[in-house]
Formats: sequence, C-alpha cells, structure tokens
Amino acid sequence: MRSIIIGIVIGCVIGVMFGATVVAPRLENADSHLSGTKKAPIKTATIGDAIEQATRAIAAPETPVAMPPASRQRSVVHWRMASAYPDALPLLGNLASRVGRNLWNVSDGGMEIKFSGPGSLVPVNGMFDAVSSGAIDAAFGAVDLWAGKAAALNLFAAIPFGPQSEEYLAWMYFGGGQDALNKIYHSFDVHGVLCGMTPPKASGWFRREFTSPEDLKGLRMSSQGLGALVWQKLGVLTQELEEEDIFLAFEDGKIDAAEFSVPSVDLKLGFNDVASHYYFPGWQQPVTLHNLIINKDKWDSLPKSRQSQVEAVCGDNVRHGMAEGEAMQYEALKELTAKGVKVHRWSTPILSALEAAWQDVQADQSTADSDFRRIWRSLEDFRRNYSTWDELSRLPKGAD
Repeated sequence: MRSIIIGIVIGCVIGVMFGATVVAPRLENADSHLSGTKKAPIKTATIGDAIEQATRAIAAPETPVAMPPASRQRSVVHWRMASAYPDALPLLGNLASRVGRNLWNVSDGGMEIKFSGPGSLVPVNGMFDAVSSGAIDAAFGAVDLWAGKAAALNLFAAIPFGPQSEEYLAWMYFGGGQDALNKIYHSFDVHGVLCGMTPPKASGWFRREFTSPEDLKGLRMSSQGLGALVWQKLGVLTQELEEEDIFLAFEDGKIDAAEFSVPSVDLKLGFNDVASHYYFPGWQQPVTLHNLIINKDKWDSLPKSRQSQVEAVCGDNVRHGMAEGEAMQYEALKELTAKGVKVHRWSTPILSALEAAWQDVQADQSTADSDFRRIWRSLEDFRRNYSTWDELSRLPKGAD
C-alpha cells in the first residue's frame, strides 16, 4: 500500500512540475502577445518543493486496511472402523481398507477412518452391536453378517437366484431399497451406506461330484444366509463356520463341503488344499452387497459436506469392487485348475431343485417376518417392472 501511495504522489509531482515549468510560461507569453500587456511572472514549483511534498506524504500515517479475520483451526474427524476382512485378503480386504485411505484423500485430511482387521477391536460377530452402542464408530462387511438382528437384512446382502448387479443397484438407489435398509438400521441406532459390491460367489467346494438332487441329501456343509436355508430344503446339513474353522472341520471330517467367496479369494485362502471339486454358478449369491455401518449419532453429527464425502467414497468403492472383482477371476480359475481343481457347473435338475427350494424359503420367511414380507414385495414389484426393460435391452446369447 505504501508503494502505491509513493507512486501516486510522485506522478502528481511530475505533473505539477511539468505544468508549472513548461506549460504555464508558454501560456503567459501567448497571453501577453495577444493583449499587449505584461503580466506578473507566475511562481513555479521547484524540484526541492516536489521532494519536500513527497516526503511529507510518505511520512504521513497510512490509513489502516481491513484484513479478513483469521480462520478457525479445522477440526478433524477421527473414527475407528472394524472390518470383517483382513486388509491382505484380495478384493474384500482391499475394499475395506481403501475406505479410510480414500476418505482421507477426498477430505484433504479432514476425516480419518482407522482400519482394524477382524477381531482387533471386537469379534466379527460383535461388530454390529459395537457400532450400535457407540463402542466403535463404524464397521465394514456384508450385510448378512448381522442378519441375526433382523431376518430382512438378508435381502440386502445377496438373494438366491436374485438380481444381478445393475438391477440390484437400481432397486437400492432408486427403488426404495436403501431407505428400507436404513429404516431397519435406524431402529438399532445404526446408519448404513452401500460401500461395496462383489461379483457372483462360487457355489462351493465339495469333495465329490453330484448328478441329481438326491445326491445332496445328508451332505454336511458350511454355509450362511438365505442360501443355507435353501440347502436345508434339499436335505443338506448346514452350519455357519468362520473361515479359519472351515479348514479344521474339513480335516477332522466334520464337513464335506463349504462355500465362501469368489475364486480369487478362495485361492488366496487355500480351499483347494481341502477339497478338489469347485461348483458354479453361485446361485446363492449372484452378487454381494457390502455396507459401511456407522453409529447413528456419529453420522448425524457430521456436517453435510462430510456425509457427502463418505457417500462419494463408498460409491466409488461399489464401482471398484465390481470392476476389480470381474477382472481378476479368470486368472484365479486358471491357477486353480493348474493345481488340479475340477471346475463344474450344476446340472439343470439340481439347479431347478434349488430354485424351487428357494421359492419355499422366501415364502416361509415372508410368513414369519413382516419386514421381510414388505421388502420382498418391494423388490419383486421392482423386478417385475424392470424385466420389461431387461428383455428389450439385452442381446440374445450368441448375437454379434
């Protein structure tokens, strides 16, 4: 500001001097010539006068300039998140760990979610209660991990013979699915954000082959969710085992089969070491949804900008999960077959029997639970309308 004032003053001084020493005498002479009279000489400014005036202007106190108020120090949100999957696990662990990493980047360091692997903060089967009570801030996993709290939650994880990824997402975001899910969550003081999607699971690992539905009777299998209820309708004896317990159960002869995840994950875990028959398609989970569940008070306390950042990061996680999941299965299958695994597709009679059993299961669940019935009807209505578009938009198999 001071330099600006000096420039203005000096400019004015030069202008005054030029006018006084050059222009004024010429005007005086011209006026005298025209009138014939001699006027008194005009006193002109000197260089000394100009310097004195400039010095006085510079020495004068500057008018204070109003500055913006100092900004308050930005608060940083620190959360602890329990994950159902270790960060070293392909696909599933990566989806969990990238939530915190990407949220830190998107928020420019304004929000930190610290990742903790299975059992580090609380047992996996205790994550939901820990978030509900506020003991931890958030947790990441497939929704069916806490379906014991409400049977209808199974409909937001994976549905036997259910929608594929695009149809499932359409219902969740625009068919009322997400609102219905949070209506259940909020009754437990939990808020949920769809935060990952993974491709169809394998149907499972088996020690022998099957040709008819009757072959399944008496089979002992590790399974979970709605799929386990379907297996039971065909005489399979199911139990839900943690990943590390599946191997011991196989080795001790307590189970004959198990289902867990997609080929890339199953390969990493080494299920091919305990069973050699690998069946597809994964009718029990054509697609799997994963949630970031958050203590509702913690969620409500976030400003809208932070909530939007969480939703944006989770939306990107959905995209990432599907793209990475689809891209990595071929190489995993190639490696599994090189290790001697025999890959099978279920026969048509067995798939038909499983689908019929699923219809019985959903009818049973709808009768027993009003929330399940209401949400299942919502999904069925949406799928009925969606089928018109689906049939028109899909190319027939074999079309170029």
